[in-house]
This record gives sequence, C-alpha cells and structure tokens, in this order.
Amino acid sequence: MVDKQISILVADDFGSMRAQIRGLLGQMGFKNAIEVRDGTEAMAALAKWEIGLIISDWNMPKADGLELLRHVRGHDRLRDIPFLMVTGLTEKENVIAAVEAGVSNYIIKPFTPETLEMKIRAIFGCAESLWEKL
Repeated sequence: MVDKQISILVADDFGSMRAQIRGLLGQMGFKNAIEVRDGTEAMAALAKWEIGLIISDWNMPKADGLELLRHVRGHDRLRDIPFLMVTGLTEKENVIAAVEAGVSNYIIKPFTPETLEMKIRAIFGCAESLWEKL
C-alpha cells in the first residue's frame, strides 16, 4: 500500500507539465505535491521538506534532472528517495546514464495517466490501482 500522504516533488521547467502531473497525482489520491521549476529549486526544496517521491524532467535550466538525480543519490539523507525521470529523450545513452545514476523508473513524454500510474506503482511495488474510488 502506498502512503498517499507523502510529499511529492515535481520538478519541470514548464508550468503546464507540472500542473498536468500534479492533477494526475491528485486523481490518484496524492494531495501533497511541491512544484519547482528546475534542479536548483528542487535541491532547495529537498533541504527544506521531507520528500517521499521525486518526479523530475530531464531537461531543465540551471541544474537538469540528471544532476538532480546525482545530487539525491550522493546524499545520505536523500539517497533512498524514489526518483521518476520524465523526459522526451529516448536515446539509449540517456536511459543508460539515468540507470547508472540510480533512477527508480523512467517515463517518456508524452505519456498517458495510466503510464504514470504504472510507473509509480512499480516504484512502490504496489499491485492495486492508485486511482481514487469514486
């Protein structure tokens, strides 16, 4: 069972993508999402809040998603936070770099709500659907 009270850090330089991800998380029952525009803001948020999942775009200004992932995996307090990389980059070397850096899962844009749910369920080893019962 996934704790839906966790804080989820959503890092993307496009407000529309942050809003889309936050909306989908809300539909799955997650209510605590923190939005940031780039990797440096994400690092500051990680210093300030207890985060239970990071969903980060790869291509962002200042510090990209790979830099953020390396930062997270390089710090004792942060290293075990699940990290979902969201990107339009499909080249094999990008996937390999993310895996080598310790990404928990990887999702290619554009994606469906079902794909996002599947990736989050896989990260948390969850068999049941995360969507709220209506």
